[in-house]
Amino acid sequence: MKKIVEKILQYVQKPARYAGGELNSVVKDPESVDIRYAFCFPDLYEIGMSHLGMKILYSLVNEREDSWCERVFAPDTDMEEQMRKYNVPLFALESGDYIKDFDMIGFSLMYELCYTNMLNMLDLAQLPLKSADRADLTPIICCGGPCTCNPEPITDFVDIVFLGDGEESTPAVIELLKECKKNGASKREFLLKAKDITGVYVPSLYKDSYNEDGTLKSLEPLGGAPKSVKKSVVADMNKCFYPKEFVVPFISIVHDRAVAEIFRGCIRGCRFCQAGFTYRPIREKSVETINEQSKALIKSTGYDELSLCSLSTSDHSQVNEMLSSLIDWTAKDKINLSLPSLRVDNFSDELVDKLNKVRRSGLTFAPEAGTQRLRDVINKNVTEEEVIRTCTKAFDNGWTSVKLYFMMGLPTETMEDIEGIADLGMQVVHAFYKNPNRQKGTGVQVSISCASFIPKPFTPFQWEPEDSMESLKQKQEHLLESIPSKKIKVSYHETPTSLIEGVFARGDRRLNNVLLDAWKLGCKFDSWGDKFNFEAWQKAFEMNGIDPYFYTRRRRPFDELLPWDHIDFGVSRSFLERENIKAHNNETTPHCRIKCAGCGANKLNGGHCDARN
Repeated sequence: MKKIVEKILQYVQKPARYAGGELNSVVKDPESVDIRYAFCFPDLYEIGMSHLGMKILYSLVNEREDSWCERVFAPDTDMEEQMRKYNVPLFALESGDYIKDFDMIGFSLMYELCYTNMLNMLDLAQLPLKSADRADLTPIICCGGPCTCNPEPITDFVDIVFLGDGEESTPAVIELLKECKKNGASKREFLLKAKDITGVYVPSLYKDSYNEDGTLKSLEPLGGAPKSVKKSVVADMNKCFYPKEFVVPFISIVHDRAVAEIFRGCIRGCRFCQAGFTYRPIREKSVETINEQSKALIKSTGYDELSLCSLSTSDHSQVNEMLSSLIDWTAKDKINLSLPSLRVDNFSDELVDKLNKVRRSGLTFAPEAGTQRLRDVINKNVTEEEVIRTCTKAFDNGWTSVKLYFMMGLPTETMEDIEGIADLGMQVVHAFYKNPNRQKGTGVQVSISCASFIPKPFTPFQWEPEDSMESLKQKQEHLLESIPSKKIKVSYHETPTSLIEGVFARGDRRLNNVLLDAWKLGCKFDSWGDKFNFEAWQKAFEMNGIDPYFYTRRRRPFDELLPWDHIDFGVSRSFLERENIKAHNNETTPHCRIKCAGCGANKLNGGHCDARN
C-alpha cells in the first residue's frame, strides 16, 4: 500500500474497506504476469464482497500464471473526499497500485442504479470516461452482469461487454489481449478481433438511427461485426470452474458466509423475472459436486454458515438427496445450512423434515401477487391454498415468522389485487392461530415486502408500460389502509428510483449523455435512499431533451425494434410474444419439467437443457 493511502485511511470510517490483506486474497509479483485485471464492483465493499460472480471470476483469473485479478470497490463519500483532496487515483486492494495502469478494468453491473458509480470510479481512476477518448490499447474497459442484457445506455463508456457466463469468455479475452500487447496491436485491432469471441459485444462496431417518432430505426453492424451477438454458456456445471476458497473480509458484509451454487437457470417461467429467462438453459450440478465444492469452501474460509445459491433452491431435481448429504456433515461440524429461494408449491414434508435438522431462521416465500387472476397473468403457478398449506406446515414445525414477497404495478393490476395482498397476509395470520400444534403464548409475525415492478428486457413483459409514480404511491397507500392487523408489517420501494431504473433498463444509446450529465450534477450511489438525487436526474433529462416517460409509460408494439434485439440470450422473441399474449388472456404455462414450452434457450448449449431430464 502506498504511504499516501495509509495517511488518508485514518480520516475515514471503516478503513478495512480499502486496506486489503484479507485471508485468501491473492498477491502476485506484477513483473511475473502479462495481464493485470482490476475487477470493479460499483458499490460499497460490503455489497461487492457478497457477490458470487466476483468471487468466481476473481479466482478464475488468478488460477492463471499469466494474469493477476485484483478487487476494486466504490469508495464511500468520506474516502472519495480524501482521495480527491490528496489527488489519489483509484487503486486496487491487493497491491495498492493505481488501476489506470492495469490492462483490463471490468465492472460487474448488477443494477441500473449503479451506472453513475461506474462513471465516478473511472473518473477517480483519472481515466477518460468515454471509450472514444481512450486511444491506447490498455486499459480495456469492460462490463458484465445482469444489466448487460441491454447495455445500450452505457455503450459510450465501455470497450467490450461480456454477455452470459463469464467463465467461458473471460479467458478468451485475456488470451487475445495478451497477444495484442505482445504484437503491438492497436485498440481498434483488438476490438475487431474481440467481436468474434462468443459472448463478447463490441458497442463501437454498431451505429444507431431513429425514426421520427423517437423509436429505434436500426442498429447497423460495422467492420464485419455480427448482426446478432450470442451470450456465452457454460455447458456442464460439474466441469465448470468454481473457487476452492473465498476472500474472507475483516469486517461484516451483507452475505458473510460460504456460498455453493447448485444450478443455473430456472424451470418456472414467471413472466416478470429477467433472471429466470436470461440464465436459461437450466444446468444443474450433481449432488457429489455440490458437496465437494461446499466442503472445500468451509475448510478454506472457516465460515460456520453455508448458503445454497440458485433462483429456486427446491427446484433442484435431487433436492432431498442433496440436503440429506449436506446435512450429514454440516450438522456434525456445526455448520448452519441456509436455504433461500424456496417455492411454496414444493415445500414437501420431506423438505420440512430436512429443514428441522438445520438451524432455524425465518421462512420467505414469494406469492408475488395478491389474487389468483394476477398470479395467472404473471405465470406464478401458485394458489392461495398452497400458500396457506405451506405456512401451516411451517407453523406445525415451530416457525413463528414468515416473509411474503409481492410485486406492485404488474400488468393488468387493479386495486382489488392490492387488497388481495392484505387479505392473503391476514389468511396467513389466521392459519397460525388456527393451528392446534402452535406453542401456547407465542405470536406470529408476517412481513409483507412489495417491490415496484419494472419491465425488463428478455421477459414477456418487455413491451409493457411501467406503472407511473403517482399510481404506485396510490397503491402503496391503499395497501397500508387495507392491512387489518398489527401482526402484519409492510415495506415497499420508493417510486422515483423505480422510474430511473425503468428508463435505463429499456433505454437506448441516447441515454449515454443523460447518464453523463447526471453524474456531472453529482449523482452517485443512486440505489441508496439518502444519496439519490431525483432533481438532478430530472435536470439531466431536460438538458438532453429526453422525456423519461417515453421509455416507461408507453406499450411497445410487437413490431417495434427494441434496443436489445441484436443481442441473443437464447430465449426467442416469438416465445416471449406468445407468453405476453397468454398473460393478457390470464393463461398459464406449465413449468419446464411438466412440458417444454419451446423457449429456444437450449440451442445455445447444443440442444441440451437439464429441465428435460
